[in-house]
Amino acid sequence: MHARSALFDLYGDHLRARGARAPVAALVRLLAPLGVHPPAVRTAVSRMVRQGWLEPVRIDGQPGYALTARARRRLDDAAARIYRTGADDGPEDWDRHWHLGILREVPNARRREQLASQLAFLGWAPLSDGAWVGLRNDAEVDQILGMEGIAADRFRAPVDAGAVEFARRVWKLDELGASYDAWLIEAKALVESAGDDTSDEQAFAVRSELVHEWRKFLFRDPGLPDELLPADWAGTRAAAFFDFHAERLSPAAGRFVDDCLIHH
Repeated sequence: MHARSALFDLYGDHLRARGARAPVAALVRLLAPLGVHPPAVRTAVSRMVRQGWLEPVRIDGQPGYALTARARRRLDDAAARIYRTGADDGPEDWDRHWHLGILREVPNARRREQLASQLAFLGWAPLSDGAWVGLRNDAEVDQILGMEGIAADRFRAPVDAGAVEFARRVWKLDELGASYDAWLIEAKALVESAGDDTSDEQAFAVRSELVHEWRKFLFRDPGLPDELLPADWAGTRAAAFFDFHAERLSPAAGRFVDDCLIHH
């Protein structure tokens, strides 16, 4: 697990609800069970500060780092999708329109890759190098384009009878479904290592890995409404398994986090 990804998971899954800040010493101790060494933690923290995700703070006279307002918004959105708590703005409220963004200039390959990662996180998919489609008129898309200095024209088009096939092709649902099935096999093997006699630290490590691998689907699964999904969608089975075991391991994992924050 890369240090930067582990930090995002840690802040999003645990620290966001505990003041969104932690001393450096606690961060080091919390990431140790995940195989992340102290120098890697410090390097990743510095990088996240430069990128505007973390800001330095003093906590009881010790150096620490807190989420920025931008990071809080991003992790709030991610948590709502991971645990599907944002029902008021869920896929069933879809307005039955495709939302299109046509870039006025196609960026170079490196910038295009960065843009693709950010837009994919918001559930948008490329139609070409310069055209993207999503389910909603997401204001964060405009913010991302603005930060990248890319102008785009935005359109809205009603869906037609070919919507299901269009969604299957554009979001590569066959590949995504196969990925969910593969994840489920690995996740079952992972959680078998965390039974009733599991220590708090081991529960934290297992749950962290479970969340880490599950979070990757946020960059691939746009959260389509049921009417656009294949019958017996693999993502539904995978989500039910994740929900059950993430909840089961949560109390013990939380105790380990609290202990690290108190005794860092």
